[in-house]
Amino acid sequence: MAWHHRLAGRVARLYFRLRRPRTLGVRALALDSAGRVALVRHTYADYWYLPGGGVKKGESFVGALHRELEEETGLAGAVVERVLGVYHSRNEGKDDQIVVFVVRFSAASAQALRRADVREIAEAGWFAVDALPPDLSPATRRRLTEYGAGALGLGNW
Repeated sequence: MAWHHRLAGRVARLYFRLRRPRTLGVRALALDSAGRVALVRHTYADYWYLPGGGVKKGESFVGALHRELEEETGLAGAVVERVLGVYHSRNEGKDDQIVVFVVRFSAASAQALRRADVREIAEAGWFAVDALPPDLSPATRRRLTEYGAGALGLGNW
């Protein structure tokens, strides 16, 4: 992993602890036609995550979802199936509100999955839900468990 991305992450976390900003975020539980889930591993973190990121000022949650999917994975044309849940996170000192969407991609669209932003994304891939990477983030694992159980996710990230 690039040392400067890790350093930037540490500086950002220090800023968040001092300022405690309220942020809005989105994540995609993105599925292909075979039922595999798209996951990304960032250059500045050690785990695999659902793709997603922050909502910009003036941007809708769905707009941010499509932008983040394209920026991180190169995937376009997501069909939003439903909202999995709305979560609150105080990690990293932020007051973060996160909306997780369940989205689907056709077989043709799913072939575009790649590391779209090589500075931010170290790896991207489709994974069968019964063959997930061992270094999956705990929150990602919880979201996949909720999805598998058909539960509406609410509460803490």
